[in-house]
Amino acid sequence: MLAPRPTTPWPLVALFTAGYLPPYLLPTTVGRLGTGLSLTATQAGAVGSALLLSSATAGFLLAARVERAGARSLARLGLTLAVLGYGTAALTSTVWAVVAGAVLGGLGSGTACTVAATRIAAERDPHRASTAGLLSVSALAGAVYLTVPHLGPGHGLPLAAIALTALAVWPLTGRLPGADAGAAPRHGEVNAPLPHRRSGVVLAASVACWSLAQNSLWGVSGRIGLTQAHLGDAALGAVFAVALGAGLVGVLGAGALGARLGRAVPVGAGTVLIAGCIAVSASATTPAGFAGGEIAWNTVYPVVLSYLIGLAASLDPRGRWAVLVGSASALGTAAGPLAGSVLAARVGFAGMGVLLGVGLLVVAVPMTAVAVHAGGRALLPGAVRRRGGTPAALVAAATGAPSGAVPEVGAPEQPVVEIEVEAAAVQVQGAYGTAGPAQATANAG
Repeated sequence: MLAPRPTTPWPLVALFTAGYLPPYLLPTTVGRLGTGLSLTATQAGAVGSALLLSSATAGFLLAARVERAGARSLARLGLTLAVLGYGTAALTSTVWAVVAGAVLGGLGSGTACTVAATRIAAERDPHRASTAGLLSVSALAGAVYLTVPHLGPGHGLPLAAIALTALAVWPLTGRLPGADAGAAPRHGEVNAPLPHRRSGVVLAASVACWSLAQNSLWGVSGRIGLTQAHLGDAALGAVFAVALGAGLVGVLGAGALGARLGRAVPVGAGTVLIAGCIAVSASATTPAGFAGGEIAWNTVYPVVLSYLIGLAASLDPRGRWAVLVGSASALGTAAGPLAGSVLAARVGFAGMGVLLGVGLLVVAVPMTAVAVHAGGRALLPGAVRRRGGTPAALVAAATGAPSGAVPEVGAPEQPVVEIEVEAAAVQVQGAYGTAGPAQATANAG
């Protein structure tokens, strides 16, 4: 019997969108902080970094606490902080108040991201859910880039867009589980240590550097377009909107491709392509060159990101590695605007692009290695992979099999043999114990 097709968890997609929107709006947010508050480029980049650092901090603090506190309560807290923080920053022109509001809003965004990442990792198809989230945030960010330039100058418009998004998502949190309604940890999972620590640490460190390179360019892309490629404000917004629209195509392609190529090829080859796109975009001196680099880059970036999210989720079914890797990514994102501003000031935009491209080629190696390693073995404690790719531990847990009936990691897969008994019951005999009729049906699939 075929398993029902997994559905898209739209409340989680909406929460994912609200949490991920600030990094997507980073160029216009940092650019307008500089012009609207008369900050230098480095100072505006530092404000953007403080916002994203606050978001990363929330992820590290809450990585293992979502189940205990309840997804609904934490999501509402995060969205409330986002509305208050970004709303305050949008409505004031006092620098310290804007900085404080941005940091408070970043804390709220990080909390929303943590809840979304944890719950998405527990889904039957986390890649499907994360792809839908990236699709949603790309579409919304593109709409903001098309709209904001026509509403006037000032630093408050992109911040207000983030606050309004958080406010719109808040009612959907009623469909998230509370502290008692969520799925309780299975036997033996309470206070369980993080599985696959070596792979998780390598992936987290690599993704932090990967995000740093991406957002070093993204944080100064507005300045490159305005000063080096000679675009106007409206034309620059249109380029970013088209680039994010191309990102939608990339996300749709990733969703359609699914796991056909595994994760190693999209992660490794995609990062190499991104390195080339960054070098082209950073060295562009014409509108066409800048637009081509940005569009190509934004087409590939969400594809690789969706596979990285799925890879992190596969390392721990409770979602802890998904949150920790996401927080490490947010750390790299946080350092991006400041790092990009400093590099551009020291070696110029073109030199910055070369350095970032080389750095991406370096970090592509360990990320690909983790993807190969994770794709070639079971990823759940006490699990072996069935021929269809579904972890046997999940099948056994879903049908109520005792933990002793599930082989340990590294054990050879046992052959499935149907033995007819006169009592008309079907038993499956293996080296690790006997499973009942329901388990036999599940494993025979």
